[in-house]
Order: sequence, then C-alpha cells, then structure tokens
Amino acid sequence: MAGHNSSAAMARTGENTFLRAVALISMVAGWCSAAMIMTAVAITCQMIFIRFVLNGSTVWQTEAVIYLVIAATLIGLPYVQRLRGHVNVDLLPLALPTRWRYVLSLVVLCLSIAIVSVMAFYGFEFWHLAWERGWRSDTVWGVKLWIPYLAIPVGFGLLLLQLIADLVALAIGVDKPFGLEVS
Repeated sequence: MAGHNSSAAMARTGENTFLRAVALISMVAGWCSAAMIMTAVAITCQMIFIRFVLNGSTVWQTEAVIYLVIAATLIGLPYVQRLRGHVNVDLLPLALPTRWRYVLSLVVLCLSIAIVSVMAFYGFEFWHLAWERGWRSDTVWGVKLWIPYLAIPVGFGLLLLQLIADLVALAIGVDKPFGLEVS
C-alpha cells in the first residue's frame, strides 16, 4: 500500500520542487491531524477512567478533546485535498469533453482558492483578535483561546497552499483535470 501511495504522489508532483514540497507539507499536516485525533481519544479514555472508575471530576479534558478534534479537522484539510478524499460528484466532468473538463477544473480550483483565501484571511484576523485581547475560555480551565484558534488560519492557509499546488500541477500538465484519465 505504501508503494501505491508514493507512486500516486509522484504522478501528481512529477519532478517539480514546489509541488513536492507542498506534498510533503500536506503529508506532515495529515500526520499532525492523526496525532491530534489519537491524543483526543487517549484523553477521552483518561477522562472516562477518572470519572467512572475513580469517581473524580475532570477540569480540562472535555474542552481539550473538543479543541483537538476541531484542530485535527482543520489541519487535516490539505492532506485530504492532496489525496482527493473529499466527497465529489464527477458526473459532469465525466460527461464533458477533455478540453471543457480542463476549463471546468481551472474554474473550480480558482473559485476554491478565492473562497479559501477569504477563510484564511478572516481566520487569521479572528485568531489575531483573540491573541491581541488575551481572550480566555469561560471554563474552569480558562485556556488562552488564541491557541486553539490558531488552527483556523493554519488549516485554511495550508489548504490554500495545496489548492495552489493543485492549480500549478494542472497548469503545467503534471496532473489531470479532477484526477480523471483522458477519455
């Protein structure tokens, strides 16, 4: 299976240094996302043990798990985009001739880049506001909110980078529109 993934990655990046660098960054983001999910599961198990076996109270666990799962979702975006793991419907691209499929792919990538750019910008603005004003959660733990909010601009920023790499790969002919073979 590892051989299959690496050969598929080579087909999408070719020998292009930028594409290979972005692929590596997206892969690292995927590993970080998986680590966050595993940490959230471990904290949940610890919380269950504390509450139901030791009959104790938990202070930080629920909040930490929520922040970790949200961060894992956002940080994992570029990895899922790289693997084309998002749900898609390819009925229209399959029905189009090759040239129109290419045009549609360019339009979709450009629109995606525009939307994700806005999300990254406002995500950064929101994070910066929380950091600048020293916002804390209204819980006993009182976590500094800039820490979990950092996942918003980082996740969308990395997704933006992956989308730009996908656009470059399409434009230079390293990748096919929607990852579909020419009909």
